[in-house]
Amino acid sequence: MNAKSKVALTLPDGSVREFDGPVTGMTLAADIGPGLAKAAIVIVVDGEQWDLSREITSDANVSIITKRDDEALEILRQDAAHILAEAVKELFPNTQVTIGPAIENGFYYDFAREEPFTPEDLEVIEKRMKDIVARDEKIIRSEMPRDEAVKFFRDMGEEYKAELIASIPSDEPITLYKQGDFIDLCRGPHLPSTKYLGGDTFKLMSVAGAYWRGDSNNEMLQRIYGTVWRDRKELKAYLIRLEEAEKRDHRKLGKELGLFHFQEEAAGMPFWHPNGWTIYTQIESYMRRKQTEYGYKEIKTPMLVDRKLWELSGHWEKFREHMYTTESDERIFALKPMNCPCHVQVFNQGIVSYRDLPLRLAEFGSCHRYEPSGALHGLMRVRSFVQDDAHIFCTKDQITEETETFCKMLLEIYKDFGFEEVKVKFSDRPEVRSGSDDVWDEAEKCLLDAVNHMGLEYTLNPGEGAFYGPKLEFVLTDAIGRDWQCGTLQVDFVLPERLDANYIGADNAKHRPVMLHRAILGSFERFIGILIENYAGRFPMWMAPTQVVVTGISSDQDEYVNEVYQQLKAAGLRADIDLRNEKINYKVREHSHAKVPAIFVAGGREADNNTITVRRLGSKNQETLDLSDAIHRLVTESIAPDKR
Repeated sequence: MNAKSKVALTLPDGSVREFDGPVTGMTLAADIGPGLAKAAIVIVVDGEQWDLSREITSDANVSIITKRDDEALEILRQDAAHILAEAVKELFPNTQVTIGPAIENGFYYDFAREEPFTPEDLEVIEKRMKDIVARDEKIIRSEMPRDEAVKFFRDMGEEYKAELIASIPSDEPITLYKQGDFIDLCRGPHLPSTKYLGGDTFKLMSVAGAYWRGDSNNEMLQRIYGTVWRDRKELKAYLIRLEEAEKRDHRKLGKELGLFHFQEEAAGMPFWHPNGWTIYTQIESYMRRKQTEYGYKEIKTPMLVDRKLWELSGHWEKFREHMYTTESDERIFALKPMNCPCHVQVFNQGIVSYRDLPLRLAEFGSCHRYEPSGALHGLMRVRSFVQDDAHIFCTKDQITEETETFCKMLLEIYKDFGFEEVKVKFSDRPEVRSGSDDVWDEAEKCLLDAVNHMGLEYTLNPGEGAFYGPKLEFVLTDAIGRDWQCGTLQVDFVLPERLDANYIGADNAKHRPVMLHRAILGSFERFIGILIENYAGRFPMWMAPTQVVVTGISSDQDEYVNEVYQQLKAAGLRADIDLRNEKINYKVREHSHAKVPAIFVAGGREADNNTITVRRLGSKNQETLDLSDAIHRLVTESIAPDKR
């Protein structure tokens, strides 16, 4: 064999392994060492993931993925989906398979079956999946011409799979994977065999309805969800997180704490109760003070606007299906789904000079968007919501400074709400966009300069910018490690052009302002839902709907309890009084369950000495204090973070 037939593979550390001819990833792993050969699951060849069994026929840069690598999770989840489908076909042969991708934290597979799957079925299916893993079935890759693949699956009675393949361009080879007697369509890569998944790393979670190819005009399928992790320890930790998340579910706590409710007569639109509205107004007051501190001017714009404005702004074409409309005086009006075009109308009144810029206009804007009923999820996905919306009108030269100021404000606010960890994502130009490359170059540079100058770490979201400009997204991490995307800053050169916004420059000529769209909470409704789950209903003193309840051990203390209650109210605290003829332990337990931060308990001794016994939420300890000292402590704790 001559030298030209050799294959040189360059490893991540720069070392090179030479072979006398085509070589598989498994052979390479074994050549490096028996430990790696045992742990390897996939090889990366010139940036593309391959099965370990595929032959590498030319020189390449390579690396080996093992279960411990982050990239392994998506591979494991894809394989788990295939094993799920194999198990279902073995147990329920008349079922048709459709699609089954890896998703965040797990996988799913959609099945066409007349009879619904039951929880008992999931137990049986999961057991069969474990059997398939134990069989150690080799996973074998093959290719087939498209039309041949369509016939192959149609002959097997798999009409959905055949339809899916028929939609693929005819010149594109179809990749199939076989394990045991089961064959499925997939780009891959996959594990060498089913045993690599591990029998104690996955669990089936639930079954739900899903439309074929996501289209509500198509047939309803059954979707089985599962989760899979690298080992049993990771799976257990995830299930514990799920259990904790269930305890913190804002819908459950919202009902228990009397914060809000939903009903069919206004689907997706919350009814706020006194306790919930107290939290809402505390947050709104805080945000209003912070915006004033940072130079924003608050405005209020109409909720109902003629479709002409939405056509001018471009939203009618791009967002029409999500807009609520009504007709009056032979004109069509829409409830605003966002505030941006209305803010430009305020900017356009009168003559704006460059000396007026930057102009920061803020609104707690009521918006309405039609969301499919299946997408609604408590406060997290609603049809009626209020945005902490603002738009900064500035010059191009001011973008970097305004971005930096906004980031500083945003991080202060998140910290005040208890979120110390904030991730930043930078989304650059999408394929379909408005504006020249020069404009995009400038906008992206301004955003990145600000982020880099502040020393903020960020990840890149290639091609995920808005069609009118790049954006920053801010992601919070809550108390149990979940991420929530809330804040955003978007650079817009398009809307000022479409709505003819101008300012007079130093040269006395008209110029287009740049429009920065920004939100910090995102929407009050969703943010409050996040707060409920983050705090598990135990709000900080400044935000708690009821800050303190005062009660007595017996009715003999009613007069003193009333006196304490009046002093608490006079001190500006949100206090409640409990004069029920119930045992003190019962009352304390009930108010603790209602997540009241402090309970003041008065007995005969407290009444005689003008003291009070204080019980704190979450603490088994209690202390008796002079009444004035106890009230002073609560007043100090109840001060909002921005006022301290």
